[in-house]
Amino acid sequence: MICKLESQGVVSKAHSPFNSPIWPVHKSSGEWRLTVDYRALNEVIPPLSAAVPDMLELQYKLESKAAKWYATIDIANAFSIPLAAECRAQFAFTWRDVKYTFEPTAPEVETQSNHLPWSDPDCTGKGKVKGPAQEIQFLGVKWQDGRHHIPTEVINKITTMPPPTIKKETQAFLGSIVFWRMHIPMYSQIVRPLYLVTHKKNDFHWGPEQQGAFAHITQETVHAVALGSVRIRPGVKNVLYSAAGNNGLSWSLWQKVPGETWGRPLGFWGRSYRGSDASYTPTEEEILAACEGVQAASEVIGTETQLLLVPQLPVLDVQGKVPSTYPTTDTSWSKWIALMTQCTHIGNPNHPGILEMITNWPEGETFGLSSEEEEEQVIRLEEAPPYNELLDTERQYALFTDGSCRIVGANRKWKAAVWSPIRQVAQATKG
Repeated sequence: MICKLESQGVVSKAHSPFNSPIWPVHKSSGEWRLTVDYRALNEVIPPLSAAVPDMLELQYKLESKAAKWYATIDIANAFSIPLAAECRAQFAFTWRDVKYTFEPTAPEVETQSNHLPWSDPDCTGKGKVKGPAQEIQFLGVKWQDGRHHIPTEVINKITTMPPPTIKKETQAFLGSIVFWRMHIPMYSQIVRPLYLVTHKKNDFHWGPEQQGAFAHITQETVHAVALGSVRIRPGVKNVLYSAAGNNGLSWSLWQKVPGETWGRPLGFWGRSYRGSDASYTPTEEEILAACEGVQAASEVIGTETQLLLVPQLPVLDVQGKVPSTYPTTDTSWSKWIALMTQCTHIGNPNHPGILEMITNWPEGETFGLSSEEEEEQVIRLEEAPPYNELLDTERQYALFTDGSCRIVGANRKWKAAVWSPIRQVAQATKG
């Protein structure tokens, strides 16, 4: 490997009072990669923030294309920084009693992501061009038919891992799967028993609960959902499903176009209860799940896109205070209700960045709508299919609601109730 780099003009023999340790890494492809430990050098030089692309931004950009054919080119040294001639000595390393350092003339290539009119053939390694094909792997993700999947080799690696016997093995298992959590519904709730044994204050104990969670998440990885691309055009409906279960909150984002029955999933999220969440009533938990779902969805489809919330939450009074029987603070309640109401606005230019306005609203002040804005509110309802026609994965979001109203003297009295057949929880309120 060193001889090859020397023949390519990347490194050369040198005399230098400096020396850094090296560690050749054997890649899965059979090739070798040279790594140098420059930690000591980094401690005495100013920090440098490299302008490298963000993987998630690249992924969202690729998703928005909804392409059917793909091709990739792996351009070597695209983000290399030329080495100043006077600094060559500081980058020296030793291999088999011979000292080398890097040459100052690194190859320079065009880094524009959308258009590469020409690049030096030496910058493109042999076997680095793949496609065009209808299925390709890029950024560690398998892309096919406008959707991204967990690669087969990743699934095979996860499913062949034995049950952990120590904390580090548990952390390694979770580390191999956490990147794909958006493909797995209820991920946070499933792996919660595994995270408990990794806490420093807890002794490692692998019991039936951990073994069950390990087997469950492994099976869910095999059946992981392919996530679709973000479609932005007339007729597209963005549907946010949210739910609050016994072990935490969950939500998922879907897109539907005319002619599609269920639509395409864009991602699954969730988290366990923390802090004061445990004292919330079922209604508060459902609203909290929807609020966090709206914020997660905004990172995928933006803050100005209308969301259809499922289940339809019983938001009755935007400017009212939290009911006295609920432990939620007035400030949190105001933010929740405002967020739920505002997400029903469609393309209203008077509400730029409404999500940021709500989440950054000053503590102690109630967020509400003006009288003109209240008149503009639009709430759209869709008839749901019969409960017995829902898939098992959809029944966890199903809620049965009922309500009544009557006039008593000069007052109108109402009562509303909601029941979850999966959780076997009923909640009623009146006023």
